[in-house]
Amino acid sequence: MNDLAITATGLRKSYGDKTVLDGIDLHIPTGSVFALLGPNGAGKTTAVKILSTLVSADQGEIRVAGHDLATAPQAVRAAIGVTGQFSAVDGLITGEENMLLMADLNHLSKREGRRVAAELLERFDLVEAAKKPASTYSGGMKRRLDIAMTLVGDPRIIFLDEPTTGLDPRSRHNMWQIIRELVSDGVTVFLTTQYLEEADELADRIAVLHGGKIAAEGTAEELKRIVPGGHVRLRFSDPAAYQAAGAALGADATRDDEALALQLPSDGSQRELRSVLDRLDAVGIEADELTVHTPDLDDVFFALTATADIPNQPKETVR
Repeated sequence: MNDLAITATGLRKSYGDKTVLDGIDLHIPTGSVFALLGPNGAGKTTAVKILSTLVSADQGEIRVAGHDLATAPQAVRAAIGVTGQFSAVDGLITGEENMLLMADLNHLSKREGRRVAAELLERFDLVEAAKKPASTYSGGMKRRLDIAMTLVGDPRIIFLDEPTTGLDPRSRHNMWQIIRELVSDGVTVFLTTQYLEEADELADRIAVLHGGKIAAEGTAEELKRIVPGGHVRLRFSDPAAYQAAGAALGADATRDDEALALQLPSDGSQRELRSVLDRLDAVGIEADELTVHTPDLDDVFFALTATADIPNQPKETVR
């Protein structure tokens, strides 16, 4: 348990008659990126607000940074940083003044506050813009300043609630690099996102939240394996070779006579590919083109959030 930055057991939250979180469990290792995926309204932001002490849970046992959230919320707040969906940057003052204001809120001395602000402005490539009003910053610059402000108190756990929403692709990739650097320094990152590529790129573990429950949890590769649909497609230019390959692969292959292509179910593993190629080699046939399709996180997300009633079986399969 000492290696876990965040644990939550039986976490529940309702607003009126709407249940937002329905008994979810979380176990997030220190120094990792955990991504919480889900459609709009799934409860991702509510989970962040509860774990960061901004909202009280109706039920559940929660420990953050080794502290019981119910009995030691101040200790939890001292160990965490939060960057919400909407920027906390004050556009009327400069980037540097935003940083110094955050240093004051963290009770740093004037000297220490200036030192920390200068280091973070340099780290986030904001030195040239430091004296300019934050209202003049681009979306990517504001997001970098937002995270820099979050780091003033040197938190060991950071909650990033959809940190790249609205950013252009270059700014999004820059933000990913910042997150990787934070984790390399031992920081734990709790990330909510609607960008499946983002979770695939960054997260050590991913949970899909739907209907108030964790529909599935695991590494990106584990989640991809719970969705059927992986296949190998073989295309031929010679009709005779196509017919012979079809005969060699038998009922396993689905035929596309117009395209001279065969499709076989496959998990994309090296073992399965070798088996297919060995069967073709045995009759002296070689495909002109071989492509492998394995389910991606888009497939997982759509499969798990397509209906309101999600079976618990995928979660057990992953674990």
